[in-house]
Amino acid sequence: MLLIVGLGNPGGEYARNRHNIGFMAVEEIARRYRFSPWKKRFQGQTADGTIGSEKILLLEPQTFMNLSGQSVGAALTFFKLKPEQVIVFHDDLDLPPGRMRVKKGGGHGGHNGLRSMDSHLGSKDYWRVRMGIGHPGDKNQVSGYVLHDFAKADQPWVEGLVDACAESLPLLIEGEAERFMNKVSLATKAVLPPATKPGNS
Repeated sequence: MLLIVGLGNPGGEYARNRHNIGFMAVEEIARRYRFSPWKKRFQGQTADGTIGSEKILLLEPQTFMNLSGQSVGAALTFFKLKPEQVIVFHDDLDLPPGRMRVKKGGGHGGHNGLRSMDSHLGSKDYWRVRMGIGHPGDKNQVSGYVLHDFAKADQPWVEGLVDACAESLPLLIEGEAERFMNKVSLATKAVLPPATKPGNS
């Protein structure tokens, strides 16, 4: 069994925020693979399903971003899972818009959701799918930037990245992180903003 977490903030007013791209990813996974209806559990909402032969629990913490670890930790304890059985989808300021990277372990990079997960899981050995949203250019503008909706012009690459991550997810579940990244990169190449296309970033 794997626990796949999307990070974001609960409530309709945050639904299209840059900070909520993790929620967007797991919601597309639930839709694409016909998971169960969402229900309230573990201070969050969950959906159950299978991808290939792997049982999956999707989780969207409803604790707000900086307390995400409470929800993730509760689910991990209940199912007696190890941190390495967790995959988390989250926004990343250090990657250009539309780019994606996967890594296991590492620092939280200032991301409050990851910081909370680190403290509640007692380990950093979980998988992170880093979904690039770009940086506003000034660290003093970061809070307003991540809590602002994606612009209309961003929709092609946002939808393309979310769709490609969901479609290619079986590769990551099978442990093929490099193939997962390559497939997503190929699938999103046509919709990347000009400044992030290969050779321009």
